[in-house]
Amino acid sequence: MAHARGTAGAPVRRLTVLYDAECSLCTHVRDWLLRQPRLVPLDLVPAGSDEARRRCPGLDHAATLDEVTAVGDAGQVYRGAAAWVVVLWALREHRALAHRLSTPTGAALARGAVLAAAKWRGGQQRWGGDGYRRTDGWVYEPRLGWRYAGRGCADGTCATD
Repeated sequence: MAHARGTAGAPVRRLTVLYDAECSLCTHVRDWLLRQPRLVPLDLVPAGSDEARRRCPGLDHAATLDEVTAVGDAGQVYRGAAAWVVVLWALREHRALAHRLSTPTGAALARGAVLAAAKWRGGQQRWGGDGYRRTDGWVYEPRLGWRYAGRGCADGTCATD
């Protein structure tokens, strides 16, 4: 697992997990994490947000939108598969799995899972153009799916150009 300089021996007492709030897979995992019993507190923060920049001023925030990132309370930085392993380590029911995934064989499996998720995520973003983005006026409602709620659509009628 990757650590910030000088933090390799520091204990992890809290994790900030940066996730892409515009990604349906990422928000699904965020919701799952919120339901899990934790041994280490997790703060789930949208990547690239003002809150993420305030909490983690030294990070490349554009990169955190492309790769899941977890930051420990002593400045430890975990990216990609290492981030998933440390997040699983923080969960009561998944710590043993995290230990297995931290072995050489387990790390290869964790990398494969992260690559598969990235491939799926990339396919979702390409479907229908660049995908549905909240910043473009799209809203996701779990019971209804994505709907456009941009300017002029509050009453359900939108001008089509």
